[in-house]
Amino acid sequence: LPKVAVPSTIHCDHLIEAQIGGDKDLARAKDINKEVYNFLQTAGAKYGVGFWNPGSGIIHQIILENYAFPGLLMIGTDSHTPNGGGLGCLCIGVGGADAVDVMANIPWELKCPKVIGVKLTGELKGWTSPKDIILKVAGILTVKGGTGAIVEYFGPGVDSISCTGMATICNMGAEIGATTSIFPYNYRMQDYLKATDRADIAAAADMFKTSLLSADANAKYDQIIELDLSTLEPHVNGPFTPDLANPISQLGNIAKTNGWPNEIKVGLIGSCTNSSYEDMARCANIAKQALKHGIKSKSAFNVTPGSEQIRATIERDGIAQTLREFGGTVLANACGPCIGQWDRQDIKKGDKNTIVTSYNRNFTGRNDANPATHAFVTSPELVTALSIAGRLDFNPLTDKLKGKDGKEFTLDDPFGDELPARGFDPGQETYNAPPADGSNVKVDVDPKSQRLQLLEPFDKWDGKDLTDLTILIKVKGKCTTDHISAAGPWLKYRGHLDNISNNMFIGAVNAENNEVNKIKNLLTGEWGGVPDVARHYKKNGVRWCAVGDENYGEGSSREHAALEPRHLGGRAIIVKSFARIHETNLKKQGLLPLTFANPADYDKIQPTDKISLLGLKDLAPGK
Repeated sequence: LPKVAVPSTIHCDHLIEAQIGGDKDLARAKDINKEVYNFLQTAGAKYGVGFWNPGSGIIHQIILENYAFPGLLMIGTDSHTPNGGGLGCLCIGVGGADAVDVMANIPWELKCPKVIGVKLTGELKGWTSPKDIILKVAGILTVKGGTGAIVEYFGPGVDSISCTGMATICNMGAEIGATTSIFPYNYRMQDYLKATDRADIAAAADMFKTSLLSADANAKYDQIIELDLSTLEPHVNGPFTPDLANPISQLGNIAKTNGWPNEIKVGLIGSCTNSSYEDMARCANIAKQALKHGIKSKSAFNVTPGSEQIRATIERDGIAQTLREFGGTVLANACGPCIGQWDRQDIKKGDKNTIVTSYNRNFTGRNDANPATHAFVTSPELVTALSIAGRLDFNPLTDKLKGKDGKEFTLDDPFGDELPARGFDPGQETYNAPPADGSNVKVDVDPKSQRLQLLEPFDKWDGKDLTDLTILIKVKGKCTTDHISAAGPWLKYRGHLDNISNNMFIGAVNAENNEVNKIKNLLTGEWGGVPDVARHYKKNGVRWCAVGDENYGEGSSREHAALEPRHLGGRAIIVKSFARIHETNLKKQGLLPLTFANPADYDKIQPTDKISLLGLKDLAPGK
């Protein structure tokens, strides 16, 4: 094919490290990542793919502002692609190989999902925000409760949620393993479409509101959860997992009981999950209340706009300035600390500390590469309030703060406009449309590059059974794609498979010794890092497998977590259960993703055992 078969765009939001502030961090990123950005832009131009320049914003916010519409079926190479469900789209996260299939006009396959219904009654009020709905649902379903299912929200409570609030809920559906999440089309979506210059799409959607874009009456769900929004309490989830749900009224006592650090070192708002105009406006409202009493944020405070449009609009409307006066640093329009792109200097690695964010994930070491950081996810409003107090045991619904004059005061319920009264300011033009004919565009990759490496095909299966496989590592407990292929500073090697493979499994806990990145080389008897031992096995022709626990590969759709084991000689991953995207990624890269018929068999396996996989020629669905 001379160009992609379906409309496609490239977004480079993962390579801007939060260090000083938006403008300087972006300039630095453009300089050190020039080779990568040039490759992405020219490759896109050659094959008819649009390119959003660095600084444009986070892919999911850009999709909501420009491409999403009710009834759309879309795939994206990021687990938080379901963000588009806030506009009534069926948006599903996939690995890169699945996306290539679609772009090449090859049918995309998905195992028929179950449907979980979440019935919403009552209405949001006070400090309770859309984020609290998904934080509560995560506490109910856990990180694997939505695996293999689409979550459909319905009921009279839906209309009390803004369009961007619905997007927040759908975005974080990835944290329960859901295939995607979706809301019915309503007037809040209509308002957002009109505010983003898509009134014609709103008019078309209005015609199909009841027939196609709403939940069917008496629909039969595989599971139903009911939430009364009028009584829903604000939540703070964590640490170390997004499904550990703590109501704000109980958080202080729970933290004390568990020995979590009470002092909040940093508060961070924004990200693809919570960087809407409404989010920023409500946080600015809280900040103004503090400033009125002569106080600012006690914790360091970082703000990540989700897109250039959001950044420009909050600058124009004075929201960004209010947050700066509050003590905040406005970062670049990018993933930043949420994906580990954070040059954090206030603590040392190993220092036990607490941060609160409005992000979607809080896995060990994810934000700052410090495994001792206790990260909590909550609404941007609660992040702001908790940052004023600087303590985890502060409850803005009941507790008082002390102003500069020594007098006590309580925070009023936050308020902010859902949409900007003067419309959105698009800011700088950051999109490059592909040329009509890109056949003459040249795409260069320097063979000596440490950032880019053209892929070579993996060796083909010889048709024989896999016998006497060595166990590289038996992983204990939670093993997300962050544990398998760390993000943060490693992201600069995403285009170079051999270099990024040096992070394979370095965050996974070895069941043999309860340590990370320390396994025994069964050829030499010596202990070493996981990538080093894997390379030694590969060099010596030793085929290996890895053994894992429940919900293996949850989190990011990061395809490198499948590419790296394949590149370093892996043949199979055997676990109690898989997260959907990672299981598919393993299959696409020629690794056998196998589950124990009896999960208890995990306990029988010893690191020195050999594993044989027999009857592979007869392997078929259902067998």
